[in-house]
Amino acid sequence: MSASSLVRRLAAAGALAALSVALAAPLAFSPATPALAVEKGVFFPETFTLSNGMQVVVVTNRRVPVVTHMVWYRVGAADEERGVSGIAHFLEHLMFKGTDTVPAGAFSRIVAKNGGRDNAFTSWDYTAYYQNVARDRLELVMKMEADRMSNLRLTDQVVYPERDVIIEERRQRIENEPADRIGEQVNATLYVHHPYGTPVIGWPQEMSTLTREEAERFYKTWYTPNNAILVVAGDVSAEELKPLAEKYYGTIPARAVPERTRVQEPPISAARRVILRDDEVRQPSIRRNWLAPSYRTDKDGHAYPLEVLSEIMSGGPTSRLYRSLVVDQRVATSAYLGYSPSAWDVSSIGAGATPAAGVPMDKLESALEAEIQKVVEKGVTEEEVATAKKRMLAEAAFARDSLTGPAQALGAALATGQTIDDVENWPVRIDAVTADQVNAAARAVLGKTNHVTGLLLPLQDKGS
Repeated sequence: MSASSLVRRLAAAGALAALSVALAAPLAFSPATPALAVEKGVFFPETFTLSNGMQVVVVTNRRVPVVTHMVWYRVGAADEERGVSGIAHFLEHLMFKGTDTVPAGAFSRIVAKNGGRDNAFTSWDYTAYYQNVARDRLELVMKMEADRMSNLRLTDQVVYPERDVIIEERRQRIENEPADRIGEQVNATLYVHHPYGTPVIGWPQEMSTLTREEAERFYKTWYTPNNAILVVAGDVSAEELKPLAEKYYGTIPARAVPERTRVQEPPISAARRVILRDDEVRQPSIRRNWLAPSYRTDKDGHAYPLEVLSEIMSGGPTSRLYRSLVVDQRVATSAYLGYSPSAWDVSSIGAGATPAAGVPMDKLESALEAEIQKVVEKGVTEEEVATAKKRMLAEAAFARDSLTGPAQALGAALATGQTIDDVENWPVRIDAVTADQVNAAARAVLGKTNHVTGLLLPLQDKGS
């Protein structure tokens, strides 16, 4: 795991973007992305709302004549109706299939011809489309993105071959990858009722029956300007962008959007275990996940302390887990504890490790459990907290300089119920965390016994 919450956020956003149209794969933990530190007076975000309800955020960065243009929809895989899993990601693919003015496949070709690059990604809570282009090509991509927001044209001839594409992607990226398969199964076992337990790409038996009509219905239900956020970062100001936003997005009529309602997880008191054995496993591993609050669902004030705890446990070669399991005991080659609080609903926190050569999995599991129990029972020190916060805040300040990072961080935050103030005040809230708060959060979350343990093992390994 990365050292700071900010870096984890930017890394998560970047990883999703890389998967892009090809696949928005399930993450090991719940939808990631903590807050971004944006210093006032440097890259201070400006915001305004169009008459049709579309929120616009601008982060000015004059260092190079380039902009990142992103449209985020407040809809993802967790908003799908039961029985049509994967429809959000499928529609992401289909958004590149053209309108009356931009034929199928032409969108990306036009962006590339003009020296830019584009892509898209889907998570449980949002779907986003982006282009990185020179400043003087901004109007071009705004025009095309606004066009497909309301004028997508789907036919059987483009829809069903693309359905075959996503089915093949699932086969290659998940079904042929044991590490992804165990992650999918652990996630489905952790979220027994909530839709976060359903993979973003969908379950195979449902993907194979997705129809053009279902894709069109999903599009017409959720893809509307009042359910979207436009984020533009780079060599442009809000004053410069507003006329363009009004010209291209402001003319699209708003439509009523369903309320975002999700079922809640039932109380579960039993520990659960998932074991996957496969001939393709070259590196066995263990992971353990607990449900944890997100920023939005954090009633007890545990989210920011859990971020600091994650840094203490997993923030580099001096962190607790690495020092104990890898350096001192030599039972592991890697170890982590990761937490991602940016989700619309309940999130999760997870720990894991890979064994050193010749170390039995039961020995590694005992060592990992001992470190978790140690922090639950004995807690962390004020010195550990102070050191962790210093690293997190330093890295947040450094990451602020990225062009795409602020756009990704702000979009993900706004799409999962946070505000710009929440994003800006992340450093203040992290800096205010105390050791007592970290220890209370550790006891409340890691002290639970309803976790899920996943073991990934070679087929011939009989040791677990």
